[in-house]
Amino acid sequence: MRVVVITPPDPIISLREAADHLRLGDDLEEFGYVEQLIASATEHVDGPSGWLGRALGLQTLEVRVCGFSDIIRLPYEPIIDIVSVHYLDSAGQPQLVDPDTYELFGRDLGCAWGKSWPTPGVYRGQAETVRIRYRAGYAVDADADPVVQKVPAPIRSAILLMVGDLFSFRQTAAFGSGGGAIEMSTTVENLLSPYRVYN
Repeated sequence: MRVVVITPPDPIISLREAADHLRLGDDLEEFGYVEQLIASATEHVDGPSGWLGRALGLQTLEVRVCGFSDIIRLPYEPIIDIVSVHYLDSAGQPQLVDPDTYELFGRDLGCAWGKSWPTPGVYRGQAETVRIRYRAGYAVDADADPVVQKVPAPIRSAILLMVGDLFSFRQTAAFGSGGGAIEMSTTVENLLSPYRVYN
C-alpha cells in the first residue's frame, strides 16, 4: 500500500494565532519566518509523513493497492468521505467504480450489501491496480459538508509550542546543554501522544 497526497492540507494554525502566541504584536519583520515555522511544525506531525500518523488539515489522499480485498483499511484518519475508486483494466486504463458498489465503515472501505468488487486487469506488471481517493482531516469550516469536528485543542497547542521552540532556538543544537539536537519537547509529545495512530 502506498499513499499519495493529491491535495496538500489546509493550514490549521493561522499566522495571527502564532504571532499572538509568540507575543509579536504587529512586528511584520518576523511574519515570513513565523509562516515557515508553522509549516515546518505542522508538516512534522501531519499526514502520511507526519509523526502522528493522522490527517490534521483538510487534504485529499490516494491509497494505491495491488487489488481489491473484502475490507480496505484507509490510513490517516479522520476520514471524511470517498472521492472516487478506480481500478486499472487489462489495457492499463483507469475505470471508475460505481459509488453504489462500496460503503465506508469508519476508516474501512468495503463492498455494499449484495455487491462485489470488479476484477482489475494485469497490465505490464502494474502493481498498483486499485486507487482509492478520499478526503481526510479535521474540517476547519463548521459549515463543511459533512460537518466534522475541528482539530482537537491539544494538537493545536502542541503545534503552537513547537513554533515557539523553533522561534526561540534558531540553531540546530542547544548551546550550553551539551550540544545535543533540539527534539520535540516532552510537553509537546505528551499533548500529541493520545492522538498518535500507528498505521
